[in-house]
Order: sequence, then C-alpha cells, then structure tokens
Amino acid sequence: MPRYDAARIEPFWQAHWDEHKTFETPTLPERDGEYPGGKLYALDMFPYPSGSGLHVGHPEGYTATDIVCRHARMNGKHVLHPMGWDAFGLPAEQHAIKTGVHPRVTTKENIDTFRRQLKALGFSYDWSREVATTDVDYFRWTQWIFLELYDTWFDPESGRGRPIAELPIPGEIESEGAEAVRRYQDGHRLAYQHEAPVNWCPALGTVLANEEVIDGKSERGNHPVERLPLRQWMLRITAYADRLLDGLEGLDWPESVKALQRNWIGRSTGAEVDFKLVGRDEALRVYTTRPDTLYGATYMVVAPEHPLVDSLVTDETREAVEAYRRDAAFKSDLDRTELSKEKTGVFSGSHAVNPLTGQPVPVWVADYVLMGYGTGAIMAVPAHDTRDWEFATAFDLPIVPVVDPPANWKPSKDEQKLAREIDGVTRYPFTGAGTAINSGEFDGTPTGEFKIAVIKKLTDEGVGSEAVNYKLRDWLFSRQHFWGEPFPLWHELDADGNLTGLVRVEESLPVDLPKDFDFKPHGRPEPPLDEAPAEWLYKTADDGVRLKRETNSMPQWAGSCWYYLRFVDPRNGDRFVGEEAEKHWLPVDLYIGGAEHAVLHLLYARFWHHVLYDRGHVSTSEPFGKLVNQGMILGEPEADGRAYKMSKSRGNVVNPDDVVADYGADSLRLYEMFMGPLEQTKPWQMSGVEGVYRFLARVWRTITDEDADEVRLNPAVRDVEPTEEQERAILKTIKGVGDDIEKLAFNTAISKMMEFVNGFSADSVRPKSVAERFTLVLAPFAPHLAEELWRLLGHQSSLAYEPWPEVDESKLVESTVEIPVQVNGKVRAKLTVAAAADRDALTEAARSDAAVARHLDGKSVVKVVAVPGRMINFVVKG
Repeated sequence: MPRYDAARIEPFWQAHWDEHKTFETPTLPERDGEYPGGKLYALDMFPYPSGSGLHVGHPEGYTATDIVCRHARMNGKHVLHPMGWDAFGLPAEQHAIKTGVHPRVTTKENIDTFRRQLKALGFSYDWSREVATTDVDYFRWTQWIFLELYDTWFDPESGRGRPIAELPIPGEIESEGAEAVRRYQDGHRLAYQHEAPVNWCPALGTVLANEEVIDGKSERGNHPVERLPLRQWMLRITAYADRLLDGLEGLDWPESVKALQRNWIGRSTGAEVDFKLVGRDEALRVYTTRPDTLYGATYMVVAPEHPLVDSLVTDETREAVEAYRRDAAFKSDLDRTELSKEKTGVFSGSHAVNPLTGQPVPVWVADYVLMGYGTGAIMAVPAHDTRDWEFATAFDLPIVPVVDPPANWKPSKDEQKLAREIDGVTRYPFTGAGTAINSGEFDGTPTGEFKIAVIKKLTDEGVGSEAVNYKLRDWLFSRQHFWGEPFPLWHELDADGNLTGLVRVEESLPVDLPKDFDFKPHGRPEPPLDEAPAEWLYKTADDGVRLKRETNSMPQWAGSCWYYLRFVDPRNGDRFVGEEAEKHWLPVDLYIGGAEHAVLHLLYARFWHHVLYDRGHVSTSEPFGKLVNQGMILGEPEADGRAYKMSKSRGNVVNPDDVVADYGADSLRLYEMFMGPLEQTKPWQMSGVEGVYRFLARVWRTITDEDADEVRLNPAVRDVEPTEEQERAILKTIKGVGDDIEKLAFNTAISKMMEFVNGFSADSVRPKSVAERFTLVLAPFAPHLAEELWRLLGHQSSLAYEPWPEVDESKLVESTVEIPVQVNGKVRAKLTVAAAADRDALTEAARSDAAVARHLDGKSVVKVVAVPGRMINFVVKG
C-alpha cells in the first residue's frame, strides 16, 4: 500500500531541485517590479567542515533560515540563501601532520561530506554560490582586504579610516628621507608588525591559540606550553573601539550579545597617574577607574613583562624576580586572571611615591596584572578591590580603607569569605561608591564628586590626567601554521639576509601556498613556511633589493570576516563584491548561528566592515541587521536524568544520516523546530522524532488514499466549496503559521498545523482548495512531502515559488460562539449565541434555556456575571 515513504519521496525532490536549479537566484533583479516583496538575505554562520561530519545540533539554525527563506519566496521576495565553508585552521593541519595527507585533500573530503548531508536535509541553498575560504579565488580577495587594512590609517579627527598616502608627515620626519617616512607610516597603519608573546608547545611543535592552552598546558596532549615573544602581524582594532560600541545601538541583536561585546571592548573613564620612583627621575604610570581611592594605594604591581622590571630589581631581588618571570611565561592570560586560584608575586626591590600622600609604597611583580591592559602597572588599593585585597592578605601588606560604605551596606557571601581583622575590627573589601575617609582634604566627599575633584588636582599638579581606556586589545592576526592564507607581503633583507623591518606589497594576487612542501613541524616556534622552497620564499626586486616572503599565515578568523560579502557576488573576478550587488543585498537581514561566536567572529567581521565602509567599498556601516542565536541541542537524557552536550567522549552524538534513514529529512526538520523556542537549549529525544513522523504520516493519509494500489488522492478530497467552518480553520492556520514564521516561533507554528490536521482529517469531505492551501503552509517546514502532495493535487511545477495563500480576515470572525452557562460556578448548560451578543442578549438567551431555567426556578438571582463571547454565571440564593 502507498504509505508515507520518505525514503522514496525525498531523494526524488532533492534531485528535482538540483536538476532544475530551483533555488538559484539572480544576483540582481532582471526587471523592475520582479520581486514585489523586496529582498531577504538570510545567512547561516559559516560551518567548519570537520572530518566527523554533521551531528543533529548543526541543522537547527539551518532549518530555521530555510523555513524563513521558503516562506519569503512564496511572499514574492528576492531571496539570497547561500552556504560555504570556513575551511582553513589548525585541526586540518594537525590531522595532516599525523596522517601525512595534505589538508587540501582532507578538507575537500570533509566539504563533500557536509554538502551531501545538507542536501539530504532539503535546505534550499543556492549552491551556485558555494565558496570555501581555502579556494584560491576566494582568499585572493581576503589578501586584497588585508592590503586595504595595511593601506589604511585611522584619523581620530574625522573618526574614520583613510588611505595611508593621506597621513600627514611631520616636517622633521620628512627631512630624514623616504625610509623614515615609510617607518612613520608603518607605525600608523591598521595592519602593523609587533613582537607579541605566543604559546609555544615544543612537544606538539606548534604555536597554540589561547583557547588551546589550559592551566599552562596544551589542551591536546597536556604538554607544557611556553610564552615566547615572536614577530607578529597585528590589526589596530582598538582604533575602532568607539565606532564598534556606538554601532551596536541600532542593531536588532539579542541584548546578551550586545552586552558581551560592550564588556569585551570594555570602555572605561578614569585617570592616568604617575608614581615617581624613589631615587630616580622615572615614574611608573598607572591607569585607574577609581582615582578617588588614591589615598588608599599601599603598594603597586607591575606585570612580569613590563619594560621597567629589569631596572626595578636590585641585586638582592634579581634572582627571585627572574625565576618568577620564567614561571609566568608558561601561563596564559586566562590562567593568570580568571582561572587563578591564589595570588602570587615577588617584591621588585624598588619603591614609588604615592603622589597624594607623599608616602613610599613597595613595587611588586605579579602575574595577575597583564601588560595588555592599561599601562601594565596598577596602584593597589586592597580595601576597595578584591584582587588587591587577596594579594595584600597573602603577603601581609597594609590595607587602608578610604571609602566609607553606605549605612545599609552588607558584605556579600564572597566578600565575607575575605574577612580580615584590621586594628581589632573585622573588615571586608568594599568596591562600591560611598563617602571619602582617610583622604585628607577630601574627607566626607561623595565618590562621584571626589573623582572629578581629584582628577583636577592631579592635572593641576602635573602628576595625572583624565583618560579613557579599553579592555579591547589589538588583534593578533598571524599564526605560525602552514594551512592558512599567505600574507601578500615581502620583507626587505639586508646584506646578511636579516629582515630590515621594511615591507613591500605583493602586487600580483593571489599568493598561493607552496605546492611541493614538506609540512611536518621543524621543532621551532618560527613559522613552518620558513622551510618552503626557495623559489617561493625569495626573489630579487627590480631595484636589486633581496626580498623574503612573509611566512606567518593569517588566522582562521580572516576568511570568515567577510564571506557574507562574497556570497553576494561569488564569481566576480574584478572586485571582491560588485558595487550594485552589494547595495542591493546588504545588510544581511537575518543571521543565525551559535552563541559561541557572540564576541570574536562578530566583532572582527564588524571591524573589517567598518574599514571597508570608510574606504568606500561597501555602502552600509554595519554588516548584520538582525542576529539570532539558536540554542544548543543536547544529547538524550542519561541515567542521571541530565542531558549533556553532544561529544564523542560521551558517545551521545546523533548522526543526522541515521535519523534521515529511519524517519526522513522532513521529520528531522520538523522535530528540531518543534522541540521548543529556537533560542532555548533542548535535549534530543528520539521519541519526539517518532511523534512528528506520525504527524507527517497523518498528513499523507489525509490527502492520499492508503487503501489504493497506487498513489492517488483520498476519495474524501473533492473539488467542492469548503464549509464556513473549514474556510475559517484554514484561514486561521495560514495567518497563524505565517505570523509565527515572521516571529521565528516555529514550534507554535507546527502546533497550529497539527491542530488543523486533527480537525480536517476527521471531515468526511475535504475540499481540494483547503488541502492545497494547507500543503503550501506545510511546505517551508516539510518541503519534500509538500512537493509530493502538490503534484498529487494536480500541479506540474514545484511549489517553491507558489504565492503564500491569501487571508480574508473578515472570514476569520466567527458568527456564533459556544459559551458555558454557570449557576453558582457550576456549568449547567452550553449555549450557541451570536459572537457579537452583548451582556443583555447573553442573559436573555441563558434564562430562556430550559436546563438553566430549572436551576434558577424558585431562587433569587443575586448577581449576573456575563463576559460576551466567553461565559455567563448566575449567582443565586435559596
């Protein structure tokens, strides 16, 4: 019998869509008015094609965008829905080192697997626009954008990026000649060279990213990791800090994501203060957001990497300080701050003078202070900072309270754990605002007023000034890997073959990776591309200068910073994106992806977009208009009743191939949307897949004849006019599902379809026009089944571009309603009355009903509670 058979239906329609290029969309409309609904650019976050393929958590966001896109096409919109691959990166490189197979080979295999799996799920991607960051034609333009960054400086007066040729050159620099001018320009470029610490793992023979280092050891293999200075390329994202902050205001993004970006940028207003070193002319400059606590600064701390450390140490402290610095070199910034269980440090041997008290305070070296934040040195006020309190307690340093808390202040549980007895009184750190004490002339001044007054005092005395600081650091943009985009730059060499620090731009793009290259680690922290063939690595310029290629590679972030632009015009050989195409499609209207990219990917992409906007290459100041983070899908609940993140180690990964084989792609799509709100984290349950499969099978039975020998319409489906009730039911479903799609409320949309099918399947006569409209409503969610039913209903072409059914809202108004009639709160009858009946009409109708009259007979009606369209209740006595 022709039961619902997803295994037969789905491959047929996937092949049909491929053959007819159903979802290919023209880059620009071919004529005016072609798309009356406007445009929709819906984008999924770029997946990394790993060797393990998809698990069922991946398609959740992809299904959501697919539903939106299919609905939009039916509403006359010009839809762009592309897919591609973020294919460079360390995992592929390490796999290549282990197996000896080049990443080009394994990456292609992984992409083929991902593409096959996505096609098997029926997503309506325009596969003609597919790109991978590893495609030479793609990273040619990644290199071109990097050169735009290299050619740009940020003009603080205009607040925008400008060509480096427009950078004003001071007269004294210009008088020194062309090389001095080049070095001055290099110091202002958005892309610049800098010696920065890297995480070098000798056992793995590679440099690791911060997130690959845990407690000073490699995540893979648990090997010791050392922090070493290495020449790096940096991007001056800090110049755009205020722009990146301000740009968040107009975006339709989750507030949680905006807050994360604001916190990452970390703009704060405070003061820079100079502490003069005792016995020397130099001063230690600190940045503080609490200049009102200066009178309580009882010691100072400098980061182990601070350039003054060598001059701060004495003969007595030198050995201890050097040993401490070596230990600190093995810790990541995360280990030193957020993951640190206890404060460690060593006295430098020097003192500095508190500029307000005139008292000398000891200068310590401690790794809880980072060179990357502020000035790399802090004034420590232990009474009013928990980190300083912990350090002072550990090393028995003075704690002087200078802010009196409000009378109603009570220490938190965490603060109570830090209790310490001072002068016979139990004290706790207080980090809030209050009133100044032990602060000389400022005693009694509220914190807010004190900040203003003390900054003026510091400025007047020439020992400080107001300052703005950011937690955001410049972006370390190079990696010591061979599987990444090559930089399109040459280094000038001196006569001894050493880098001079001067760079020349590669004019002929793309710069491809060397083809014949042994990619095994060479055991040094320097880039492995240093071992590339000489013909790739060196050349002599026309002016006779010997040149060497840049051998660092770009990070994986590079390709994913701008892929949304290339999708718009992927085969353009003259520009990274055509001007008209960019103006037509940007910004992205809907961007869906995981919350793990809430900060770095989104911040980096926004930064690149701002620069391209400043340089006149794009027309919008922000790339992504609306952002949605889908929730994580966990594994099935385990024996302890809890559901855990899917992982190979737990053995709870569910492969979508298995689900499709057993239940079909439409069931998988429908279940993932029915599990709950898109943004919530949900546990996977196979019984839920079975439930939606049964629903789809019921849809199939409602429209097809399962008792026939071949697929044909159910005899109940007839070419007749729908009843008033049937018409109202289908219109209500069309409107409800359409509204829910617009709100991304897919679970409630599916509930509405289920409710409709429950009623429609029970009808002995099912009008064909109702069945057709329901099929169109089902199509965005279960496209394979819908296409099959559409053809069975007599249509020859795909329904992908059929108009979404219209709704005559006047027909949604019910002419009659059924209401309960209560007597003293108990239902005694149900009445069918006009939907517009008012209170008096309801009362009269209820009194006229024989069943109600029996319960009112001989009793006194004390009160009548009547809610038109809902209910009526008689309150009686006697």
